Amino acid sequence: MARQAGGVILGLSACGTVPPPEGKDGPMFETIVWATDGSELADRALPYVTELARVHGSRIVAVHANELLHGRYGGAPLLADESDLRQKIERQVETLRSEGLEAELEVATGSGDVPTLIAKAARAVEADLIAVGTHGHGGFASTFLGSVTRGLLHSAYCPILAIPPERGDERAQREQETIRAA
Repeated sequence: MARQAGGVILGLSACGTVPPPEGKDGPMFETIVWATDGSELADRALPYVTELARVHGSRIVAVHANELLHGRYGGAPLLADESDLRQKIERQVETLRSEGLEAELEVATGSGDVPTLIAKAARAVEADLIAVGTHGHGGFASTFLGSVTRGLLHSAYCPILAIPPERGDERAQREQETIRAA
């Protein structure tokens, strides 16, 4: 049975189902980490996470990386609106719960880079999948700007589901333009 999430049909492919990894009993994705920074691009991954959780009976763990400053201002959050972001994500987790899903928030705080903080949190909750929204940069821009998704590919122990912005998505384009201008 196919279901729609965020404009994309999810369901069984012509290839059938993929068996769980060797030695794993039960659903393929028992725990799904939704890596979020509170942005609209991160929010784009949420419908996919929600649908996968419904299909597999998965627990959702929203992981927000609270990167701390180093040096003289060590210990202070890197983002000035950190508390607002946390409140937004807490509301999203509450909405998931009200929809009957098992969901929780894990704030990964530290002075490490964001992909490492997310990967460590994913390992701690024994995640089977990490879903992340991505800016969709490729080639030189990806190398120059850096990428949480790219970092996760190198530091995470489980599969990564990267959700790019929709083509023509004006909000995503505005975010990308803001990043390019910075």
